[in-house]
Amino acid sequence: MKQKIKSIDCFDTVLYVVWADGKEDCYSLRALRLCCPCAFCSGEKDVFNNQYGGEKRPLPDTAFQLSSYSFIGLYGLKFVWKDGHSDGIYTGKLLEGLRETNK
Repeated sequence: MKQKIKSIDCFDTVLYVVWADGKEDCYSLRALRLCCPCAFCSGEKDVFNNQYGGEKRPLPDTAFQLSSYSFIGLYGLKFVWKDGHSDGIYTGKLLEGLRETNK
């Protein structure tokens, strides 16, 4: 991550992040899950630029609730959702982009 996270608090529907420089961001858990960057949710491209991904299906309410999170090196966060999904790594760049759309 470009910046270090000073603290994270998770509430029922939002994730609250305080960055080392004092900036504060509040992210909707629903928005975080819907933009999951894993190959199943967001797809991935092969060498021929063909897009592949998992079958889109309705998500249960538990898909928008966090069980836990962990830091992945210095560049991202990994969330474990209550429906068991845990494949996406949310990079600092992704979180910065969500910051702009959250305003």
